Amino acid sequence: MAKVKDLLKTLIPPIIISAFRLFKKPTKTQEMWSGEYTSWSDAQIRCTGYDSEVILEKCMSALLKVKKGEARYERDSVLFDEIQYSWGLLVGLQKAAIENDGKLCVLDFGGSLGSSYFQNKDFLNSLKELQWCIVEQPHFVECGKKYFEDDKLRFYGTIEACLIKHRPNVLLLSGVLQYLEKPYEWIEKFIGLGITYIIIDRASFVEGEKEMLTVQNVPESIYPASYPAWFFNYKHFVQQLIKSYDLILDFENGFTSRSVVMGKICSWRGIILKKSK
Repeated sequence: MAKVKDLLKTLIPPIIISAFRLFKKPTKTQEMWSGEYTSWSDAQIRCTGYDSEVILEKCMSALLKVKKGEARYERDSVLFDEIQYSWGLLVGLQKAAIENDGKLCVLDFGGSLGSSYFQNKDFLNSLKELQWCIVEQPHFVECGKKYFEDDKLRFYGTIEACLIKHRPNVLLLSGVLQYLEKPYEWIEKFIGLGITYIIIDRASFVEGEKEMLTVQNVPESIYPASYPAWFFNYKHFVQQLIKSYDLILDFENGFTSRSVVMGKICSWRGIILKKSK
């Protein structure tokens, strides 16, 4: 049965697989999230946070195996035998490079130790020029510089430090906006950078008008951690972005299915935006 499943995956285009997931009945995963909170501080006091050294150690160990060729792919410190692509993200990166004479410079905000870089680099290494700049927390930057930095992959503690040395044509926000206390203030800041493309991936949305603030509890099998997490209203979210950007494409994330969270249907989506002329 496994061989048949693998064969079908090679024959069915990714867009068809994504469409199937879109209409598939949502799974019940509400045990990973708890509560609906009215303020970030109320949610935060129930969390351990994201700055734990345990998280860094798990991510570092997993990505070192990917870098050495001992594993194919890592996401959130979990190793996989095959790369799970977010095809919408990859299309956006390639489009940005094609329009820039084969040159791609990515500002990957909150990009861990290079998860998205290692995920997509095999499709990008033939570009005329590739620079991937990660902006992260200080302890991630220190680790990244020591174990992962090279002529293509760089690490910075602030956006400003990155922009001193690079001129990115893509701002990548993958699985990060929902973990920021004031995401819409950050969106205004990101828009103000004036980077040609903004690519958002793995952003979480809830059906209905009201946005939802919860606590996400990471399974112990991954690492012991919990942190506040937003589920956005899609319409309101996009309206903040299209003030200065044109929406090129929105897409369902290729490997996170719709789920029921606190009794509400939620999904993880991506958006490609290009700066308006």
